[in-house]
This record gives sequence, C-alpha cells and structure tokens, in this order.
Amino acid sequence: MSDVDAKELDRLLQQAFDTASKLYQERGFQRRVGFGKRPALVSVDLANAWTRPGNPFTCDQEKMDGEIIPGMQKLLKAFRAAGLPVIHVTTAYEITDRNADFTDMGLWHNKIPIDVVNLKDKDLWAIDSRIAPVPGEYTLLKKRASAFHGTELGGILRANNVDTILVTGVTACACVRQTVCDGIADGFRPIAVRECIGDRVPGAVAWNLFDIDAKFGDVQTVEECLSYINGLAAKAAA
Repeated sequence: MSDVDAKELDRLLQQAFDTASKLYQERGFQRRVGFGKRPALVSVDLANAWTRPGNPFTCDQEKMDGEIIPGMQKLLKAFRAAGLPVIHVTTAYEITDRNADFTDMGLWHNKIPIDVVNLKDKDLWAIDSRIAPVPGEYTLLKKRASAFHGTELGGILRANNVDTILVTGVTACACVRQTVCDGIADGFRPIAVRECIGDRVPGAVAWNLFDIDAKFGDVQTVEECLSYINGLAAKAAA
C-alpha cells in the first residue's frame, strides 16, 4: 500500500472514529481512567526484530525512526531523571523447531512466524540500541502477546507500588493491545502513549488506539505524559 493510500486510510478512519465517538459517549464509554500516583514505563517489543528492517516482524520504519524511537528517548529521559521504574519487554523462544514434540512456542507458531525469533540469536530480541536499557532497568522476556500473561510483570509492578503503566511499543493490534487489556484487568491504570505505538499494517494503529481509548485505557500524547512525569518530580522535590 502506497503512502498516499495509507494517509487516505487514516483520514477516512478518523472520520469514522469521530462519528463512533459520539455514539460511545452517549452510551457512557470513553471515560477516563486517569494518571495515578506512581507510574512505570512498559515498553513492549521494541527489539531489533521489530524496530529494524529485514525481519518478518519489522514494523513501519518511517514511524519507528521518526516518532516511536524519538518519543521513547524523551520518555526514558524523563523516567530516568525522576527515578521511576522502566520495564523493557521482548519476545524470544528456546525451542523453535516447529516439528518438535515440545516447544515453548505453544501453538502460536501455527499462526505467525515466531520461530524466527530464536533465543540463541540475541541480536534479534535485544532491545534497540537507540533506547537500550541502562543499569536499574529490567528486561522481561515474554512468550505470548501480553506482557502480563505468564510473566512476573504484575508482581514486579505491585512490589514497587506502581499503579499506572505507560505502555509503548509494537504492535498496536497484538502485544500492545493485549498488555493494555491485561493491565486494566490486573488493576493498573493503562496509558497508551500515542506517538510511541506502531504496527506493520496501515490503519492498525489508528483503529486500535481508538478502541483502547474507548474501553481499556487512556490514549495520551508524549507531551501529556512528560507533563505528568515532570509534575510528579516537582511534587517530590517540594
């Protein structure tokens, strides 16, 4: 699909969402979950297999290089300055033989090519060097779409008194969305950071952010999130 087609699709989707928003609001949807008192940044699958070209999982490179990575750099700077928790999430598998009698891929390899993300090839699942973890940040390895499903994420967040998760990453239609949905189900306030969420397919980001904002979490801009984080830092310093 050409850039022109993608832009036209986004325009048409926005028109449809504006109409749908009126219906949702009339029925009591699109309420605000709001920012809490202590946030964590949960960055989903911003690893090389997704952020760099040449992989089946590669996402929109224009958005990745022009919006997602720069936005993440701003968020990381703010979180680090405020001493707030940062969790980098990635995905890889130890047994990638699709004919094996037992594999940690479960059944997912029957739908998507997760077998290409082999745990032995660390470069594939390593977090993009432009937003690489620093000492004091945690890298979580997941096996399913949600960063919560079958992982220690919920326990780590609760142990650190986190009530709000700023969710970034890819893809909007799968791992980001599932993380947001499980986040609110587990009692956290999910904030999807608009400019820091991507996908492979035109229109997928716009649709999923609209639907997340209507039902599962708040969609906020990078600047709105930075203002919130800086405000917390100012209160702590007062």
